[in-house]
Amino acid sequence: MNFLQKTYFEQYKSLLKADLEKSFAEIEKIELTPRNFSFYNSVSAMASAKIEGEPLEIDSFVKYKLLNVEYLPELTEKPNDLYNAYFFAKDNKLSFNNLMTTHSLATVHLLPENQRGVIRKTEMLVIDNKTGNIEYEAATKLEVENLFNLFFTEIDKILENKKLSIEEIFYYAAFIHLIFVKIHPFSDGNGRTARLLEKWFLAEKLDEQAWFIQSEKHYFDNHDQYYKNLARLGFFYDQLKYENSLPFVLMLPDSLAINKL
Repeated sequence: MNFLQKTYFEQYKSLLKADLEKSFAEIEKIELTPRNFSFYNSVSAMASAKIEGEPLEIDSFVKYKLLNVEYLPELTEKPNDLYNAYFFAKDNKLSFNNLMTTHSLATVHLLPENQRGVIRKTEMLVIDNKTGNIEYEAATKLEVENLFNLFFTEIDKILENKKLSIEEIFYYAAFIHLIFVKIHPFSDGNGRTARLLEKWFLAEKLDEQAWFIQSEKHYFDNHDQYYKNLARLGFFYDQLKYENSLPFVLMLPDSLAINKL
């Protein structure tokens, strides 16, 4: 099974609205300072957490992280776990074991310890946290571990490829996000981990300024379209129609247009 194919790349490239080289060059002008990392990763973590239904506003979480403004612990604990996972990823190479660690960090206040960084043993239905609707059925409990291991083997091969164009990098990053969500390897925390993984891949293949891309905020600002595009592939994992994936995959390059906060 090949998860990360270039089958749709030429069509994807023809539909790109953004000049990726030019747009990312603007992001590379952002100074690499601890405060900038804290600011942009605060926005990324909180936006991603809000997709999952967390109530704290993005600007409030930024104040919490940068200005030490106090909020009730129940409002900050889960976003702060995800923030810590982003910083772990920033300081470590993307690998299977490190991804498991980021999931453990991101779910400290979400899952019991024995389910953090561990492939799920149960069946999984994926629910839109905003509407409460069942969106799709993930890979079965019998196949999820094998599928996820095969999937990550492909990620490793692409990470080793030093000749990818920036268009290919964004294409693969978004497909990694999409396939991860469809497999849904964990009991919970899959969406937030998938969005972190997408950004992590970009940072590995481009440079550290990729952490400043505001993809999570773009997905949150377009929450309904995000879930609608995920749903285009179909309900059952074994019947997914990847020919319908481009509307989702194109959301990542579109996020470059909103990067000035």
